[in-house]
Amino acid sequence: MLVARPRPPRGPLQPALPASPGKCLWRFPGALKAKAEESLRILVGTEGDSLPLTEINAGETEASEQWDYVLVADRRTQGNPRQACQQRRFLEELRTKGFHCKRIEDRDKVFFGVRADSRIFDLYRTLLMEPEGPAARVQPARPAPIPATTRIRIVNFVLNSKTAAGDTLEDLVKNGVFETRFALHKGEDNLKKKWAQWRNMVREQPIDDIRDYFGEKVALYFAWLGWYTYMLVPAAVAGLVIFLSGFSLFNASQISKEICEADDILLCPRGDHGRKYQRLSDTCVFAKLTHLFDNEGTVVFAIFMALWATVFLEIWKRQRARVVLHWDLYGWDEDQEEMALELINCPDYKLRPHQHSYLRSTAILTLCLLMICLMIGMAHVLVVYRVLAAALFNSALLFQEEQVTTAVVVTGALVHYVAILIMTKVNKRVALKLCDFEKPRTFSERESKFTVKFFTLQFFAHFSSLVYIAFILGRINGHPGKSVRLAGLWRLEECHLSGCMMDLFLQMAIIMGLKQTLSNCMEYLGPWLAHKCRLIRVKLGHASASEDPELRDWRRNYLLNPVNTFSLFDEFMEMMIQYGFTTIFVAAFPLAPLLALFSNLVEIRLDAIKMVRLQRRLVPRKAKDIGTWLQVLETIGVLAVIANGMVIAFTSEFIPRVVYKYHYGPCRKGADPAVDCLTGYINHSLSVFHTKDFQDPIRIEGPENVTECRYRDYRNAQDYNLSEQFWVLLAIRLVFLILFEHVALCIKLIAAWFVPDVPQSVKNKVLEDKYRTLREKIRSSCKSTDV
Repeated sequence: MLVARPRPPRGPLQPALPASPGKCLWRFPGALKAKAEESLRILVGTEGDSLPLTEINAGETEASEQWDYVLVADRRTQGNPRQACQQRRFLEELRTKGFHCKRIEDRDKVFFGVRADSRIFDLYRTLLMEPEGPAARVQPARPAPIPATTRIRIVNFVLNSKTAAGDTLEDLVKNGVFETRFALHKGEDNLKKKWAQWRNMVREQPIDDIRDYFGEKVALYFAWLGWYTYMLVPAAVAGLVIFLSGFSLFNASQISKEICEADDILLCPRGDHGRKYQRLSDTCVFAKLTHLFDNEGTVVFAIFMALWATVFLEIWKRQRARVVLHWDLYGWDEDQEEMALELINCPDYKLRPHQHSYLRSTAILTLCLLMICLMIGMAHVLVVYRVLAAALFNSALLFQEEQVTTAVVVTGALVHYVAILIMTKVNKRVALKLCDFEKPRTFSERESKFTVKFFTLQFFAHFSSLVYIAFILGRINGHPGKSVRLAGLWRLEECHLSGCMMDLFLQMAIIMGLKQTLSNCMEYLGPWLAHKCRLIRVKLGHASASEDPELRDWRRNYLLNPVNTFSLFDEFMEMMIQYGFTTIFVAAFPLAPLLALFSNLVEIRLDAIKMVRLQRRLVPRKAKDIGTWLQVLETIGVLAVIANGMVIAFTSEFIPRVVYKYHYGPCRKGADPAVDCLTGYINHSLSVFHTKDFQDPIRIEGPENVTECRYRDYRNAQDYNLSEQFWVLLAIRLVFLILFEHVALCIKLIAAWFVPDVPQSVKNKVLEDKYRTLREKIRSSCKSTDV
């Protein structure tokens, strides 16, 4: 039974509590006043009204499905006068704003159900000047029920706003006044059956049902993820074709033949311990494997992926426009939404104008650059590890000398993966601190700024090591007899015997494989095990079949894994990093789209099961796009063009092969069908070093009559300076890089122009709606004139 507590008489727009510093006064300025006065009168009551309402008889309250939110406190707080007083004050303030509260005590927890009065949502409709829902063009005689997503969103906003005492609910949770809070799962059975099951992995996602339950932000994430997965199919097929085409030439490659038959060519020692000469023919298997991804199709595939990334984004924009129009959010404005929520919470809310401080921006930029330097420093730490690991593996005789490089690459990738996990936590804290320092105006602006900062730091954390391997590894080592050493002691590591592309391929394969496999396993097993442990503890405790069903439902939600502001953000970030691995350096790892495809098929159902079955309900958020993430995707697309161009130009053997074929090889004066144009390429690409020039030739194991050995570089045999071929190749590499990037970027621009962001059908529908609205206004105006 709902009863009133006596209050002194008050006017229609006076506050529900006496005005005091930090309290809100129910007054509206200007144009809002006329529209909002009626709704506000309903909320705060007229003279003699009895708001706020309190629950006197808990047994006669409404069903559990009416409660939007639940606060949980430990029962021990009831014995603490200060904490109990803070609880009562917080709940009382909620009641003054038109909220109903219900308290249910468990053996060790106290649950507080929170529900907003429907009149608050009438005010929400009034402030936004438009009804809720896609079919509300004409105002119905009786308003449609408020969707649960809207109810939860408004309640969550008010709960997390500052109280009269200056505290927020987050502060109260930190101080132990409340333990946690969450929105209730209710009506999720349909999603469990149609979506959140592993057997539905290849079924289409019910995006509208996801939107109705989790809100537009989550629905757009899954719509984007579904479209990204669908578009990975052609990219995965193309990458697989490029990879398998190498198998067709596995034994037919002239370069592989020369390497496998080069029993008389000895490679110079690479390590400081147990140094010995190695036959070039010993690298036969790796040479054939390298040809699987470093072949003539690499350039075509890199250009294809640049085009694919553009088409993917452009068609996604069209998909988004259709979805947003279907949801009737095409003209929705996020700033207007946030101002409406602020006014509902506090009618005396003062608008915060946009501000910009050059001093603050300079400080933030400086701090970001320092963090980026730290990320690059982490890459240098990995370099040091690889150098020391190579020395350790050699001295401890853990591996044969020809296996040391592979062992260093594999363990280096594992160390890099662990470093990424650690730096992710550090980067998140730093990005949050920078956002607090920047003082964004609204939550959406804060989220956008945080996204940019966090992604930038994460990008360097994930890709700095790959940049080192692709463009620095083995290029600053000097030459045999005069090698560059770390701290004057340890020799810098070399590329793999079959070339630096093999190092990059292995690094990409290990990081992507670990990130996809281990991350997905931990992402599912962690919440699943945590939830099961909580359930077991409750079953061993006091659960009873005869207890209040409402309490049972609230406890069921409480036992689910907690969610926070970053829950959906982390899913987006995970996909952005994966998208980066799929496009950047894809020239060195054409199987990346295929791995991403398999991973995404699992990721969609994994996220669905987590959100519906294992986690508390995410607070629904309204949105009409994926926000700053779209700019992140476009940035990755441009970086992918640059990175793949540099990989082909400087890491791959593509340019040296082409230059040899047409400038130095047997076909320079014309093709000869009887001779392969790459005949002699291996001998041409290996420089000569005279063994007498070694500083300590006695320690080198091998035949006594060895007078020269070979190594990968373009240097003169007399003075070991860079040869003419090196400078010719460098010039051609730079020309190719410029041409490749310009051609690829032009293709991206043409594709972006050719595919409109918004379909004409969507534009025409919006145009028709505007036309219909104007016609109705003219018709109404004519009727009023006639009267």
